[in-house]
Amino acid sequence: MSIILKAENISKQYRLGTVGTGSLQHDLNRWWHQLRGKEDPYLKVGGVNDRSTKATEDYVWALRDINFEVKQGEVLGIIGKNGAGKSTLLKILSRVTAPTTGSIKTKGRIASLLEVGTGFHGELTGRENIFMNGAVLGMSRAEIKAKLDEIIAFSGCEKYIDTPVKRYSSGMTVRLGFAVAAHLEPEILVVDEVLAVGDAEFQKKAIGKMQDLSTGEGRTVLFVSHNMASIKNLCIKAILIRNGTLVKEGEVDNVIENYLENNQKVQDFISLSQLEDRKGNGEVKLSSVSVFGESRNKFPKSGNPINFEFIFENPRDYSSKDIVVEFRIDDNIGQRILWNSSKMSNLNSNIPLKSLRVSMEECILNRGNYFVTTHIRVNGNVTDWIQNAFSFNVEAGLFYQTGVEVPVNQSKILANFQYKFND
Repeated sequence: MSIILKAENISKQYRLGTVGTGSLQHDLNRWWHQLRGKEDPYLKVGGVNDRSTKATEDYVWALRDINFEVKQGEVLGIIGKNGAGKSTLLKILSRVTAPTTGSIKTKGRIASLLEVGTGFHGELTGRENIFMNGAVLGMSRAEIKAKLDEIIAFSGCEKYIDTPVKRYSSGMTVRLGFAVAAHLEPEILVVDEVLAVGDAEFQKKAIGKMQDLSTGEGRTVLFVSHNMASIKNLCIKAILIRNGTLVKEGEVDNVIENYLENNQKVQDFISLSQLEDRKGNGEVKLSSVSVFGESRNKFPKSGNPINFEFIFENPRDYSSKDIVVEFRIDDNIGQRILWNSSKMSNLNSNIPLKSLRVSMEECILNRGNYFVTTHIRVNGNVTDWIQNAFSFNVEAGLFYQTGVEVPVNQSKILANFQYKFND
């Protein structure tokens, strides 16, 4: 397959807090260097794109020396933390903004869906916006008309297609925007995290359409998402951007593993008191949790003991008779692995519940990162519910006495089966 997109030494610099360089002196200095054919003097300054640190310089490199290439028909996943530079890269690829240095070489038309409402005029109807977007992509009216019914049907916005899009919900806008971008036959489709706005049914349909575009029609897709399951299901290759630089490129499984290893810091004590993204009336809340192996200074291993120690805020001194503690373990791409509840035990004490240890003598989880969602009820009422409250790591262990390790991509759960030859 031929290379359809090539990024060479892409960098993007911004001045913090202002537009342009921020002063007439800097603008004149840049112009004077350009007039004499010299390098921009401000390319030599600028801090690293790390949003968690305090700014010490006026300039920041949102992207620095990004190089990669994409072949025709490939689906490339672009992953990284918020603020890493993913959206800036897509805006450069889509010609929304220009790079400070470097160049993008492409073959064919690029259609972009970068944020809700991108490329739409609010006063125009959905139908009029379809024709306008097609014209921007260089298509004739006859070509757009031939695709019109298919686009409208895919979007599911038939009832409102002749209504101005300013009256659409964000979900409807995304539906129509994706339908237009995917059906007007671009050689390269660029999709940012906007699909998260749509409902589950539409997300499934959109991912299916992107798969059809790449495998069936040989078109190229660049896909940014924080949903690792979507990246894994859709993409073959991926790149990882961290603090504005490309740190990993290659097979999607390897890139996702690198991202998760560096993004999730496993702790033996995790405070949950400051978490605000939780539901419930707050009468009993989780304040902290510890996850450890056979002792507090050991990490959990497959086949070895694993312990969860939950510490509660319980000012009304509810006892374990009144409280139900439940938790669910998901893998690193959001697939549900295990669920358990204190209802399955024989906890029936009148002592106020302040802490609870939940143990498994033989950890049946394969090595990897896992996320835990917690759910607490008191007399049937939800008091604390935290989605992905904390994460923990399981190390490889000798679950099987044969010493055989099960590949993580084959199974998250380990079990002993009995093999016996019939006589």
